[in-house]
Amino acid sequence: MNNVKVEPFKVIGISVRTTNENEQAAKDIPVLWEKMISEDILNSIPNKIDNTIYSIYTDYEKDHTKPYTTVLGCKVKNLDNIPEGMVGYSFDGGDYVKFTTKGDLSKDLVINEWLKIWEMDLGRIFTADFEIYGKKAQNPSDAEVDIMIAVK
Repeated sequence: MNNVKVEPFKVIGISVRTTNENEQAAKDIPVLWEKMISEDILNSIPNKIDNTIYSIYTDYEKDHTKPYTTVLGCKVKNLDNIPEGMVGYSFDGGDYVKFTTKGDLSKDLVINEWLKIWEMDLGRIFTADFEIYGKKAQNPSDAEVDIMIAVK
């Protein structure tokens, strides 16, 4: 865990409104990932900077216990061309706490890290938290994923 400054960025991708209540997000988010892969969304995103996938949690109603929006997408140069069925978001960046988790994605690697984060007193501001699936996450059995938490 370390403190980092995130520069403003823009993302285009697909999204779902969900909640952690009744484990709804555990159903909705895998469906979003399945759509991302099966419909080859990655290659349909215009003006993308690279193939790193961002899983972003934003539009929080209050905190992680209330509804929020999950966006799966890539950083882009601009939001001039948002394809039908996709969304575009612009994020301000700011102060973040970075967690890095390593291991097997199929063994709840990321959710287990979130369960720990939810118990921590980090001074979260619930603007936009995100996971980064870059080159080090391409081997699902030995992946490295960064989780960025927005803080005061």
